[in-house]
Amino acid sequence: MSELAVGDVVAERTVQLERESLVRYAGASGDFNPIHYRDDVAARVGLPGVLAHGMLTMGLSVETIVPWLGDSGRILEYGVRFTRPVVVDASTGAEVTVVAKVGAVEDGAARIDLTVTCADTTVLGKAQVRVRLP
Repeated sequence: MSELAVGDVVAERTVQLERESLVRYAGASGDFNPIHYRDDVAARVGLPGVLAHGMLTMGLSVETIVPWLGDSGRILEYGVRFTRPVVVDASTGAEVTVVAKVGAVEDGAARIDLTVTCADTTVLGKAQVRVRLP
C-alpha cells in the first residue's frame, strides 16, 4: 500500500450470484422475503424478476477491498445508495462486477470509490468506503 494516488485501482472482481446464493443469504440474514427466491411473487409485485438482497450486494462489494486492506478492521465508514436491483435469473444467475478506485487521500485515510455493476448497469450509487491507512 505504498503511495496511493487518486484514480488508482486497488481491487476488482466479478461475483457470480445464483439463486442458491440468495437462499443461503436468506438463511444467514433471516430475510426470507419471497421476492428473493420466488418468480411468481416478484412478478406479482411488479419486479423484473427475483432480486438479490440489497445487503448481499452491499456486502460482497465492500469485501472486494479486504484482501488489499489486509484487515477489515481498517474500514472506518461505508455507505451506498441502492440505485438499481440485481435481477438473478433462474438459469444464468447474475454477474456483479466491482471496481475499487482511490477517490481521495487525506489525514491518514483514503476514500475508496466502488463502481458496482450488473449487466452493464450501475446497481450501487455513491458507494464509498473510508479506510485507515497503515
